[in-house]
Amino acid sequence: MKKMEDTATGSWTRANNPTSSTVKKSCHPSLKMFVAALSFAYFAKALSGSYMKSTITQLERRFDIPSYLIGIIDGSFEMGNLLVIAFVSYFGAKLHRPKIIAIGCILMSFGTFLIAMPHFIIGRYKIETSVRWSVNSTNNLSPCPASSESTRAGDRPSILPSRGCERDSSVSMWIYVFLGNVLRGIGETPVQPLGISYIDDYAQSENAALYIGCVQTISIIGPVFGYLLGSLCAKIYVDIGYVDMETVTFTPGDARWVGAWWLGYLITGTITLMSAVPFWFLPKSLPMPVDKHDTTCTPEQTRFIKDSPTMEHKFRPEEPANFHQMAKEFVPTLRSLLGNPVYITFLCVTIIQFNSLIGMVTYKPKYIEQHYGQSTSKANFVMGMINIPAVALGMFSGGVVMKKFKLGIMGAAKFAFGTSLLGYFLSLFFFAMGCENTKVAGITVSYTGREWDPVCGENGITYVSPCLAGCTSSSGSGRNMVFDNCRCVALVDTQPGNMTATPGQCPRRDSCDKIFPYFLALSVLSSFIISLGGTPGFMLLVRCIKPELKSLALGIYMLATRTLAGIPAPIYFGAIIDTTCLKWGNKMCGGRGACRIYNTSAYRIVYLGLTLGLRTVSFLLCISGFALLKRHIKREEKIAQTNGSAELESLRKEENSFIHCEQFIPALDCNSDRESHL
Repeated sequence: MKKMEDTATGSWTRANNPTSSTVKKSCHPSLKMFVAALSFAYFAKALSGSYMKSTITQLERRFDIPSYLIGIIDGSFEMGNLLVIAFVSYFGAKLHRPKIIAIGCILMSFGTFLIAMPHFIIGRYKIETSVRWSVNSTNNLSPCPASSESTRAGDRPSILPSRGCERDSSVSMWIYVFLGNVLRGIGETPVQPLGISYIDDYAQSENAALYIGCVQTISIIGPVFGYLLGSLCAKIYVDIGYVDMETVTFTPGDARWVGAWWLGYLITGTITLMSAVPFWFLPKSLPMPVDKHDTTCTPEQTRFIKDSPTMEHKFRPEEPANFHQMAKEFVPTLRSLLGNPVYITFLCVTIIQFNSLIGMVTYKPKYIEQHYGQSTSKANFVMGMINIPAVALGMFSGGVVMKKFKLGIMGAAKFAFGTSLLGYFLSLFFFAMGCENTKVAGITVSYTGREWDPVCGENGITYVSPCLAGCTSSSGSGRNMVFDNCRCVALVDTQPGNMTATPGQCPRRDSCDKIFPYFLALSVLSSFIISLGGTPGFMLLVRCIKPELKSLALGIYMLATRTLAGIPAPIYFGAIIDTTCLKWGNKMCGGRGACRIYNTSAYRIVYLGLTLGLRTVSFLLCISGFALLKRHIKREEKIAQTNGSAELESLRKEENSFIHCEQFIPALDCNSDRESHL
């Protein structure tokens, strides 16, 4: 009984140290459960993170906020992560790691639920409209109102009381989304460092890489389902169950449409909460694998790798930390790392390229919506089913290529640079895949317009509202409504008879629909090629620094990319995109709301131009990086040759000494024989 308890808790001694082949090759059941639980947690956090990206347009419209505020909300996840990453990484390893991960998953789920909470506080979604319905007839439209106040007073949607308006203006509901995303970032912090270290500590050396690879593979599936969930929820109206859909006059393709964004957060929050359950039943530690076991130390003492190159065993005891000594050694170590020009150049290149990548991915669904006239649902479907799998396949293929051709540090650098450069040249063709601006009277076509309540005239021109299209009556209801006697449409079209208009913007021209499939094909190809260099590029980071500096180098790498790319990129990308807005919506309580229509040509130029411009700067840094890397490799080879010569000379001395000893031993034997005979 005592022996079983010792094995379960990992209290190993020389006496009970199992050495059978069964123990060496087997995997502890709790470790298998931990790998499965961690895979589920990775899937859950990737699911909620990608769903957050898919709802950017929905949040922008629902809360009537510009793109730069959406960028702040998106970057708040990294802010929360950075708040506690140092604390969790240091103290978490000394505590019950599975339970710390469970607490993190619970915090992530609470943050996700907090994001959805404004839907249940803010009330029903009310749209802008200039249509005023006659008291005596449901088929007649009154003339354009003299003021916006009279328009709102007669709107068919529910009236917003002044008291509610004051509440809405005093409390910005998007703050809840911001705080929820910060809480998600805090909760996500322990999952990766504590989870990976737990596997590495208690798995067989030959199995650790396989388990970690499985966890990372599962995490790639998360974004696929996240964007697909975003596509599904975007098709469902935001107030589903409370609104008769027959009375809704606009479609999912309309700039005012808001899907059931909150529903996906409830789903992902529940899944994240479920992922916390298994970790509560896992032990703090497991039996140490034989290949990692030092019989002179307990498992608690054999957890951390000793840094000294003269160590006699792989692991060191968990001694109380000497903060003074740690602080004393930290500055020289940091100076040594930051004094490595190859590492600094690589870090700068990575930060710039991450700015380009994060900004591009964050606003790509919105670009597809605005430029190619696709619905939010279809844009998310494209991201989930086409782009994300292409990136995953590219990263996997890059690792296979590196292993098959046994690429060294220079080979990895050349491969990563070559794939990135090829993807860059392919991306230049996106500039040629543009669509013309939609003709909108008063915006892209000279005309005077007011509120955004678009209708499509028979002449193919979108009008800001049925009133400003000159329509005086209507027939039908909901999405089947048709506006009649539209005088302004007749004036432009110069055709006699009753000119009509239908709710919503006019669809894009057929030429734009034909371009969209080519855009998707090029997007998949460029994403695959660029991601091919992801794995070799990361291995370049690992191999260009001293082994004892790897942990610090990776920590600074994560800190720098999140601080200088993950947080600012969505903000300034959104601010620049805002400059291309042609028509801003109006908030119910006054003030500028979300953008309703963009200058598609300007949007294409600033979005693609900023993305490719940042990558151009990174390529210029790569030129100096190659020169530094080449010098670094030559220096390392010279050191290796010097050490090799010294080792060879030492071996020769040992060999000569061995030969001398062989000659000396028979002589001793002979002398001893002589002495014995004498």
